[in-house]
Amino acid sequence: MRGSSHLAIGLITGVAVGGLVAGVPFSPAGIALAGFSALAPDLDHPSSRLSKRLSFSQNYVRFAFALVALGLAGYTHYMLPLGSSDRRMGFTAALAFGLIGVAMQGGSARKLALMFTGICTGLAGLYFGFLWLSLLGTFVALAPYTSHRTWTHTIWATALWTYIGYLANNTLGWHGVAHFAGAGYASHLVADSLTKAGVKWFMPLSDYSFKIPLIRTGSTAGNLLEVGICVGYAAVVLVLIVAGLHF
Repeated sequence: MRGSSHLAIGLITGVAVGGLVAGVPFSPAGIALAGFSALAPDLDHPSSRLSKRLSFSQNYVRFAFALVALGLAGYTHYMLPLGSSDRRMGFTAALAFGLIGVAMQGGSARKLALMFTGICTGLAGLYFGFLWLSLLGTFVALAPYTSHRTWTHTIWATALWTYIGYLANNTLGWHGVAHFAGAGYASHLVADSLTKAGVKWFMPLSDYSFKIPLIRTGSTAGNLLEVGICVGYAAVVLVLIVAGLHF
């Protein structure tokens, strides 16, 4: 399913959580969190909507590799003695960094940028003593290096994301974080289960792909069906809220 559809379904899910779950306050921030969470499973794909937003431009990553290569070359030339093995190693390392930067494609550059973003987030969590922020950073750093629709598209990843929300709830004192985060994340898996590829919810315990093969992602019919699902889902949520139901 397309990223825009996942975002829409996540936002609608946020409205449902705020409007239907007893004790959870209805808030724009919570709805936005559900939308963000609905995009999180696709961090395993470097071209996904959220991956592009969280990562730096690939040109900055290449520039960083070129800068490291120049720094190593300069240090080796001016600081290491002629003829030494360290000098040869220094120039070899500089050449390697330069070649990697030149050869790096958009996807691999974005993966490195996401890893850097995640590491910085994790370190910030350690510095401020926020375990939830460190876990979030770890998730962002590792997700791009998993195969698409594998580890991030499981019930275990959903539980981890919900637990991160629970820890954030305790730290920030914002009741409902776990509800918005967990429901938004789960909405992604449910939506992808409506595609022909399906989702392996219980991997690695089971490789069975749960699916109701309604949608062929990217096709005209599939795109129209996604719009119809979003509209229908929004209508059901609105009716339930107007009816004053709570769960």
